[in-house]
Amino acid sequence: MEVAEVLPDFADAFAFEAFNEMQREALPALLEREENVVASAPTASGKTALAELAICNALAEGGTALFIAPLRALTNEKEADWDRFESMDYSVYVVTGERDLNPRRAKHADILVMTPEKLDSATRKHDSPRYDFVTDVDVCVIDEVHLLDADRRGSVLEVTVSRLRRLCDPRVVALSATMPNVDDVAAWLDAPPACTFEFGDEYRPVDLNAGVKTYTHGENSFADKYRRLYRALDLAEPHFREDGQALVFVASRQDTVQAAKKARDEIGERDVPMGARGDYDFHTETKRLENDTLRNSALDGVGFHHAGLSKNDKDLIEEWFKEGKIELLFSTSTLAWGVNLPARCVVIRDTKYHDPLEGEVDMSPLDILQMLGRAGRPGYDDVGYGWVVCDGAEADDYRRLLREGKEIESRLADSLQTHLNAEIAMGTITGLEDVMDWLETTFYYVRGQSRPESYDFQNLRRRVRDCLEELVEQGFVETGEDLSVEATPRGVLASTYYLRLETAVGFAELCDGAVGTEGDDDSTTASAPGTTLEADDVLEAVATAGEFDSVSARQSERDAINAALLGQDTGDLDAGQRKVLAILRSAANDDNTPPDLRSDAWVIRQNALRLLAALRAFLDRFATPHDANLARRLEARIENGVADNAAGLTAIDGVASGRASKLSKEGLSTPGDVVAAGVSGLRDAGLGESIAERIYEGAQTLPAVELEWGDFPETIGAGENTVQEVRIRNVGEPARAGIRVTVNDVEMTSTSTYLRDSETVPVGVFGANADELEYTVSVAFPEEPLRPLEERRTVEVRR
Repeated sequence: MEVAEVLPDFADAFAFEAFNEMQREALPALLEREENVVASAPTASGKTALAELAICNALAEGGTALFIAPLRALTNEKEADWDRFESMDYSVYVVTGERDLNPRRAKHADILVMTPEKLDSATRKHDSPRYDFVTDVDVCVIDEVHLLDADRRGSVLEVTVSRLRRLCDPRVVALSATMPNVDDVAAWLDAPPACTFEFGDEYRPVDLNAGVKTYTHGENSFADKYRRLYRALDLAEPHFREDGQALVFVASRQDTVQAAKKARDEIGERDVPMGARGDYDFHTETKRLENDTLRNSALDGVGFHHAGLSKNDKDLIEEWFKEGKIELLFSTSTLAWGVNLPARCVVIRDTKYHDPLEGEVDMSPLDILQMLGRAGRPGYDDVGYGWVVCDGAEADDYRRLLREGKEIESRLADSLQTHLNAEIAMGTITGLEDVMDWLETTFYYVRGQSRPESYDFQNLRRRVRDCLEELVEQGFVETGEDLSVEATPRGVLASTYYLRLETAVGFAELCDGAVGTEGDDDSTTASAPGTTLEADDVLEAVATAGEFDSVSARQSERDAINAALLGQDTGDLDAGQRKVLAILRSAANDDNTPPDLRSDAWVIRQNALRLLAALRAFLDRFATPHDANLARRLEARIENGVADNAAGLTAIDGVASGRASKLSKEGLSTPGDVVAAGVSGLRDAGLGESIAERIYEGAQTLPAVELEWGDFPETIGAGENTVQEVRIRNVGEPARAGIRVTVNDVEMTSTSTYLRDSETVPVGVFGANADELEYTVSVAFPEEPLRPLEERRTVEVRR
């Protein structure tokens, strides 16, 4: 059946000319009916075309399609792959946490691509103009819906799809690898039998011969990696000798590189023929690679692939693997979910991996099955070979997985409180009965009916009440006399910023415990003038957040951690928390992260930035604008890797870490300095004309404060008193500000205002017992990384 015959207006949207048998069977449900569709099919059987059929059907009717991709890396792959739609004048827009959202582009996009986490965040804010585009979706395609069973991400996908259905009721097309309980997913999504498909192994283009091989486990984990590598090469070698290819999955990016290096040497010693060796034309082609290590491996027919490579290098390796020029490819598990790169032999060398936030964890059964599904090259092989290399103690578990598959379970019970709080914060749940109505829309409820004992289904209502009571006790929810429930400000902030509830409790306690202490301005961890917290308080609150609970510190990292935390009392922190704190402190001081900590630093910093933004909101709501400003400056320092004296410069559009450090070294440490220097001063600091003009203009768009003390007295008699007025003038752009007045470090007044032009603050001057009174007026902007303006006046008390 030709594509042009079925969809003449969308023939160019497909990468092939004719549908295969599996796709033909699903066509009527996708194109001739309107109900939701669930399709389970083996890897490499052509499920992606089902997604594209559903998308084309929506576009033909003028609708908007949403594609939920399981991994962030795959959203970018889809954007590149779907240039076909762009060439047909349909816009594709990827929405991820890595990119600044363009609400206009999102609203006018024909195809949206999002991860479950980003969609969860967006649907929580669906009533804001920035995210209201999520309520205009006509069809939602869930790629790899079996990720419902993923430990951390499954519940996010589950509640987000349920929420989206309540918000705009799109048609849902859910695609999955083979799963035994596809009917449960169909029941959850209300897909009728005519729209539910369970395609078995007979639809695989190539038969799969999968098995488990063990290795001799030693006491040294590093040596164990090489034992498993040699085992993997033993399994792959017969296929190399028959012009076959092998794909070996390893735990990390670094492992792909190291395994490729070692494999090249071992293959040479075994005298295994590799076609790329001696191929002069291919030797010339490899010069197009940007990564020298990768080029050296590719010359011998060995490659590696991971998300950290440039797009150019990934594209070339994929192309050469498909062409057979790369015969052995080492990859992380990401490749199993994305690009279609089958091999005659697939070996999973590592069944565990190191997660910066979780420590050593087992690869999920879903990942294992997905990776093995890459075995067998359609059109080249009659059978594919897949192997799991593991310790003997785990062999039976993996054999059972390969023999029986894995039923998909709900993971919602593990995080029920968090998701329930989010629904209450959005106002979709206002009472106990609403909770039950919400639960009935989840996969958890459907699966609980299938396995009532395992899910303790008979006690569901009691557990829901207990969950609500805990939310009330923790300060996230309030109940009314009519048994209504409503989110507190704490509950709203926890939902808005996607926090674990224990983290939100910790942030609220930090706000409650803030006291009026000031740090030494010369210290790298000093607080801002007028703040009630110090930088180390803020960083420690983030480092001890529940989101970092599973971070572990390797023995090789201990010295670097101790050096980074020298002089700081961290007695109550465990090793993982000290590691996070060390990385954050280093990043906030000109990004001097020790080399031994850099492998996990990026992930930890990205998570810390989200937590700092949340903590800033807590401090702004429950403490003071000065405290919030401190968190905002730390956020800017960690994001840009600059010291405190340059943090304010990052508020200027076009000034990031390098330029901020450069200007600071030239004596221009604040936006005010930049404005005072003018374009000519910026040129003198080493900037080009056009950049200098842009930065000068950007600095003028920020708030800038001047204080007018008027006739503030220099002396006052004992027992006398008077009230003076201090005027705060904003000569820059309007912004929210906190104004604080202290006398001898004791707070007199504190106010929060939207500072447009000027504000007048009354200051009482009184002849007290002290010989001298020091008045301090401090102005801070909680939403800008600008160091607060502080001015002092001293009044002598006459006796």
